[in-house]
Amino acid sequence: MQQYETVIILTPLLSDEAAKEVLTKFRGILSDNGAEIVHEDNWGLKKLAYPIEKKTTGYYHLTEFKAPGDLIKKLEIELRRDERVMRFLTISLDKHARAYNEKKRSGAFLKKNKPENQTEDAAK
Repeated sequence: MQQYETVIILTPLLSDEAAKEVLTKFRGILSDNGAEIVHEDNWGLKKLAYPIEKKTTGYYHLTEFKAPGDLIKKLEIELRRDERVMRFLTISLDKHARAYNEKKRSGAFLKKNKPENQTEDAAK
C-alpha cells in the first residue's frame, strides 16, 4: 500500500460539530475501503491565499494515510460531491517525505541546538 497525504479546506461557515461530521465522513470512507490512517492534524481556520467562492478563510485539515491506489479516485469523487469542501489536494508520499513527516511528528525540528555547557549553566 502506498502512503498519501490529503489536505482538505472546508468552508468557514460550518460550526465545529458540522466540521467534525465532515471529517468523520471522510475518515469512514478511508477505513471502510481498507485504508490505515497514520496521522491527522487539524490546522484550524486560516486565511486563504486568494478568495474562493467569495470566502477569504477556510478550515484546513491534513490526513496522512496508507491506502491502495484505487481508493484515491473514490475519495476524490466524494470530496468533489460534498459542497462543504472548498478545495482538497491528495499527494503520494515518497520515502523522503515519509521520513520528513516522521521527524516532524517526533518533534525533531522543535529542539534547539544548544551547546552542552549552556544547558548545564542554566540548570545551576
